[in-house]
Amino acid sequence: MEDDETNPVVRVGDRYRTISLRFHQLTRSFPEACDDLMRDFLMTAQGESARIEVVVRTWNGDGLDVFLAELAEGFRGWNGTRTWRSLEGDLTLAAERAGSHVRLTWGLHDRLPDDERRFEMTTIHAPGEDMRSLAIEMRTFLESDPL
Repeated sequence: MEDDETNPVVRVGDRYRTISLRFHQLTRSFPEACDDLMRDFLMTAQGESARIEVVVRTWNGDGLDVFLAELAEGFRGWNGTRTWRSLEGDLTLAAERAGSHVRLTWGLHDRLPDDERRFEMTTIHAPGEDMRSLAIEMRTFLESDPL
């Protein structure tokens, strides 16, 4: 976990890989409503020759941190694919057990009905502690004070 000005940042993927994901700039969707639970954050996929940014809208995080924590607790494995999606479907996550690792496929999607534009990236994680650390970082990010 690192800080981006006054807001925490979560990085996913090895910085030496071609592309990494960055969750940052958590904001209230409707800042005029102080009790609003909708949160937006910027998700940036950065590579050597490309940079993609998508604003992701969630209802109080949509349980992304809980989903990641459940994957960490299921370190002995599971059958099939487990999936998660944000409130408006602009971010999706599919988890598969691949031998001794967890494969996470992150999808950034257009908010347009035809979902014509989308980007997917896969990150590989060790089960248990690596997944647990990711879940904790995500929870810290989602529970931080929005900008």
